[in-house]
This record gives sequence, structure tokens and C-alpha cells, in this order.
Amino acid sequence: MSTANAYLTVRGIDIDVIYKDIKNLHIGVYPPMGRVRVAAPTRLDDDQVRLAVIQRLPWIKRQRDKLRSAERQSEREMVTGESHYVWGVRRRLKVVERAGRAHFEIDGERLVLYVPADTSIEKRRDYLDKWYRDQLRQAIPELISKWEQALDVSVPKWTIRRMKTKWGSCNRETRHLWFNAELAKKHPDCLEYIIVHEMTHYFERNHGERFTSLMDQYLPDWRSRREQLNMAPLGAEEWPGRG
Repeated sequence: MSTANAYLTVRGIDIDVIYKDIKNLHIGVYPPMGRVRVAAPTRLDDDQVRLAVIQRLPWIKRQRDKLRSAERQSEREMVTGESHYVWGVRRRLKVVERAGRAHFEIDGERLVLYVPADTSIEKRRDYLDKWYRDQLRQAIPELISKWEQALDVSVPKWTIRRMKTKWGSCNRETRHLWFNAELAKKHPDCLEYIIVHEMTHYFERNHGERFTSLMDQYLPDWRSRREQLNMAPLGAEEWPGRG
């Protein structure tokens, strides 16, 4: 079976296209971020695939909305026994209620939250979000510096923010980069992939053939990193057993 890969953007939605020796075109929308993948017959070209995606856009958007709703419903209660991902590692949460400043520590395989007993669930979530952002603030500068040298460009400004459908974004006019706060849950290779991806937009606006060629040149294993990024779980999960 012959296969080829393409990377399209349709109405602001990134599309992975895999060309195969198959009869019909198939479109799938995958968790957690609503990644869209198309399996297309080799007789079709990119324009024909783009048209097929446009015709199915209402369905695609409904599926993405369902995934985002499910993500909101799975929000954790921030109690001992849950698990949370830190740099791709699943860690069991342990909550220690005590007076003093609220903070997180990694203790072996556990993520420990020290917090006053009367702290609300919402406040605990805020502390976790801040801690994830701190993790990214520590990791991003070194990677940006590395790729500024490799690509002979400069990144004047970058920001961490929560994004529902993108891992990162780039303003080519100001060169401002944004990174999804959820990246702190992923393997560090995924963060580096997003940094290179967004910096590559300095050279090419769209996700067309030139963009793919540049990514192949800069980061040859970018496809496997992207797959790792999109397939690994994001949300915290129940962890059986006692605290």
C-alpha cells in the first residue's frame, strides 16, 4: 500500500491527510484537541480533499465542540487519588492540608499539593494552573535560545495562555509566539516541536508544501512528535487505590 502525507489548513482548522490505496475518503476527529485526520484515495489531490473537508465542516465542528465539552466535564476535584500529567509522566496527586503558603512539590512518583484546609477547589485548580505555567516558563527560554541560534532568528516576545484548539500560535508581523499552558503536561519533545513549528511560521505563513519541507529540514522527527503530542492524554484521571 502506498502512502503519502500532506498537511492542510481549511478555514483555520489543521488537517492531517494520509493518501492510501483505498476507495473512499474518510474523515476523523480525535481527542483531546479535535485533531482532524483524513484518509484519502491516492487518485485525489489536495484541492479535492480540501473541498471534501469544507463540505463536512459542520459535522467536524460539531465533533470538536463535543470534545471540548467532554474536556470541561472531566475537570478534576483536586483531591488525593487523582492523577495529573507532568512533562508526559502520570503522577498521583496527594493533597496535604496544612497552614502556610500553598505550593506543589514532586515527591518520587507523586505530585504533592500543600494547601490550607479551607482552600476551595477552584483555588486549588488555580494553584495547579500557575504551577504548570511556572514549569513552562522555566523550560521555554532555553529551547527558544537553542532554536534562535539554529534558525538565525530572534523571538522578541512569547506568552503562555490557555487555548482550546491550538497548541501554539504565531503573529508573523510582531513575531509574538503563544504557547498552550497544557504543554506542561506533555513530554518535553512535544514542547520543542511546538516551538520549532511556531518559529517556522516566521518563514512560511501556511501549512503547505514549503512549511512541511522546512520542518523536515529543521526537525526531521516532527511527525512522530506531533503524533505523541496529539495522542497522549491531557486530562487528569482517576487513580485507583488509597492516598
